[in-house]
Amino acid sequence: MEYIIIVAGGKGLRMGGEVPKQFLPVAGLPVLMRTMLRFREYSPDLQIILVLPKAQQEYWKNLCAAHQFSLPYLLADGGKTRFHSVQNGLALIPDDAVGMVGVHDGVRPFVAVEVIRRCYEAARTHQAVIPVVPVVESLRRVGEAMRPMSHMDPISPMSSTTVPRDEYRLVQTPQVFSIQLLKAANRQPYRDIFTDDASVVEAYGHQVTMVEGNRENIKITTPFDLTIAEAMLRNS
Repeated sequence: MEYIIIVAGGKGLRMGGEVPKQFLPVAGLPVLMRTMLRFREYSPDLQIILVLPKAQQEYWKNLCAAHQFSLPYLLADGGKTRFHSVQNGLALIPDDAVGMVGVHDGVRPFVAVEVIRRCYEAARTHQAVIPVVPVVESLRRVGEAMRPMSHMDPISPMSSTTVPRDEYRLVQTPQVFSIQLLKAANRQPYRDIFTDDASVVEAYGHQVTMVEGNRENIKITTPFDLTIAEAMLRNS
């Protein structure tokens, strides 16, 4: 059995509006719907679990009615953090289930179907898989005393050093795991180092395998990202 937990708990603060980013339209269809349809394109048998904050669920249901969106899915309540949201999603999967479960950002509608397939296939062997892409820009490591970028004086000297970008990768989703491994890892107490599901599994003591992602698999979090998303759809 294969599952995907789609986490959509954003408040849209960086968008500068009241509508959460996952509900904003891209070429006429809300981002979250595009994301869910991409996974249905991968497999009609994939069990979709959508995680949404309680406060957003009524809005989502009205949005589905307005767009006649009838894709089947299970609904779980969002939690205090991503970690807790994934826990809530996992709770809808039977404890004795055998197979693979992925976790995906609801605001990544452009993951390639081939990348989804690659992640699930690799996870059957390696148990914990993440898609990554190379870093194409130069990277610098800033000193510990560095002030936040928004408060920097542009003419002040900055303590930083160049780091070799070929030693780094940008991490995407879906991150795919064996069901039993992810359930066990998510029984750990929450820690601040849990930035994604791979970090949870690594803290549990299991190595994570990387596979090739696709650069179009952007996370839509700013108005600029929406502009890029609209352009990609126009040119597809």
